[in-house]
Amino acid sequence: MSVATAMPPRKALPSAFLDAARAMFGERLKTSEAIRLQHGQSEAHFQPMLPDAVIYAHTTEEVVALVRLCVAHEVPVVPFGAGTSIEGNTLPVRGGVTIDLSEMNAILEVNAEDLDCTVQAGVRREELNAWIRDTGLFFPIDPGANATIGGMAATRASGTNAVRYGTMREAVLSLRVVTPDGRDVRTSRRARKSAAGYDLTRLMVGSEGTLGIITEVTLRLHGIPETIASAVCAFETIGGAVDTVVQAIQIGVPLARVEILDELQMKAVNRWSKLDYPELTTLFFEFHGSPLHVNEQIETVREIASMNGGGEFNWSNLPEERSKLWKARHEAYYAAVNLRAGAVGWATDVCVPISRLAECIVETRKDLDASPIPATILGHVGDGNFHVVFSIDPNAPAEIEEVTAINKKLVARALAMDGTCTGEHGIGIGKQDCLVDELGDAVDMMRVIKRAIDPKDLFNPGKIFSL
Repeated sequence: MSVATAMPPRKALPSAFLDAARAMFGERLKTSEAIRLQHGQSEAHFQPMLPDAVIYAHTTEEVVALVRLCVAHEVPVVPFGAGTSIEGNTLPVRGGVTIDLSEMNAILEVNAEDLDCTVQAGVRREELNAWIRDTGLFFPIDPGANATIGGMAATRASGTNAVRYGTMREAVLSLRVVTPDGRDVRTSRRARKSAAGYDLTRLMVGSEGTLGIITEVTLRLHGIPETIASAVCAFETIGGAVDTVVQAIQIGVPLARVEILDELQMKAVNRWSKLDYPELTTLFFEFHGSPLHVNEQIETVREIASMNGGGEFNWSNLPEERSKLWKARHEAYYAAVNLRAGAVGWATDVCVPISRLAECIVETRKDLDASPIPATILGHVGDGNFHVVFSIDPNAPAEIEEVTAINKKLVARALAMDGTCTGEHGIGIGKQDCLVDELGDAVDMMRVIKRAIDPKDLFNPGKIFSL
């Protein structure tokens, strides 16, 4: 059972629509409750909201045909990839059709000399990296979950490598998008830069399916580093750990990954992943480059860590050791939620300028310590982004109210530091009030764009802001 969320009224699908859709898609149109439930719940705490039907698309042309049919019958349509979003981004709040793009999973083109590739939206990031490994290239954006590339673009995902390689905002060169009037649009070409008109690619990246359905993505790739070294270092205090990261970045150390896990999160990780790390605030590092360059980075960071109360570096240099280390980090959310039997997760994130990061995390930890609800801090501290994961009883309204208040206070603190209410989760249905607090009248500009592109409000309605 999940936390209740108010659901707006919905209409049943017209029989004429269902007949036409069934003629187009045959058995790929699903109306069973099990399939609808699979597409109507999220990783987080929101109440399930089932679509009226689920349709599996295989080509952009099929998406075009479905969109035109939905528009003709005024049926809402919600794109769906892997279902790993956190803020209810793919929940069909007005019912309608969920279009599942997971079977659009072809890698269409790899241009190794240009360091780019084009994939269908349903390709998963791990599949892409396995496919291109023999070219000496890799795709660095790593949100933890094995998400689809289309979903990552739609939510402007980032993750553990963002401190060095950026986010989906930097990784996407071009998109193929189906618009709410049923057109098949390419937002740009493969050139590394362009001054040709409005930047439609960036408009679509992070739009959460409210302006268009992404069917193909052209991505920047990077060379696999000659040397990769990972390390774990425990600290006496949260402040010391964060200061280590900030100081390393300020002097120009090109950290590839640097993740923070607080004491409670380390306890959860040890229990969940059967590890035995010290249950102290800990940094997970990864360094990329030539052997000489990596050694220089390591020595510099080790010295900084020592000055900030860091202990010995625990190294993971073999590929299987690194995989075990980062698997534990990627499963930290599930580890945190399972601190309590029968709990559900409520995850939130903020991002602040790195000069304010230590202050923001320390103050947040004080709020969490004052509450009886288990909550951990973890995150991508190299770019000022961190998460709080609450392990809540879904049948305890008082807990839900308390977490809501703590989350509101966290966002207000981040905004006061000129940060943002979400570094990577997106707005979805969970942070719409926070978006208004953050951007004010700019949200009205977003509404103007939404109404102009999707006047009937059929594309993932009810997300990011209300109309």
